[in-house]
Amino acid sequence: MAFELPTLPYAASALASKGMCQETLELHHGKHHQAYVTALNGFVEKNDELKGKTLEEIVAFSHGKPDLAPVFNNAGQHWNHILFWQNMSPTGGKIPGALEAKITADFGTVAAFKDAFKAAGIGQFGSGWAWLVLSPDGKLKITKTPNGSNPLATGEGKALLGIDVWEHSYYLDFRNRRPDYLTNWIDNLANYEYAEAALKAA
Repeated sequence: MAFELPTLPYAASALASKGMCQETLELHHGKHHQAYVTALNGFVEKNDELKGKTLEEIVAFSHGKPDLAPVFNNAGQHWNHILFWQNMSPTGGKIPGALEAKITADFGTVAAFKDAFKAAGIGQFGSGWAWLVLSPDGKLKITKTPNGSNPLATGEGKALLGIDVWEHSYYLDFRNRRPDYLTNWIDNLANYEYAEAALKAA
């Protein structure tokens, strides 16, 4: 069964009023994400060791293996983007009560959490991701990964939110102003309801 590009959970124009224009979303989803899916399917077709494995199994299997680096990059980016589309919402930015209580317990304040999340995104040199994870010790933590890597591969915890800091995520809307993109994403786009549901499920 070939991997497929997921449908966006909202219209391509739905995030425009929140700082992500329709062109950004269409290019990011329909071109960049589709390219990862297409490449991954090509690798699976040629490698019997990958056939029949789930996406998560391919990420784990290919992680840290230089000969499978292209497989890992595309599988990781497919996994990351499936989460990324769900991590944004036209009604984003509002942190529900249970998640807010957990954030306050683990970071001290919501402002401290937002500052740490933004700092991780700014501090990721080049392309990559910043993450809010539920770590194995039960605490919320902020982490970052380069390129197509993710907490699934590194074992740093269950990803609740992931911010894509590859330039194609923000260049049309914010040019080279990554800090402004991060502030806007955290304050206006982040789907904290999704993060709270994922936290409860964990």
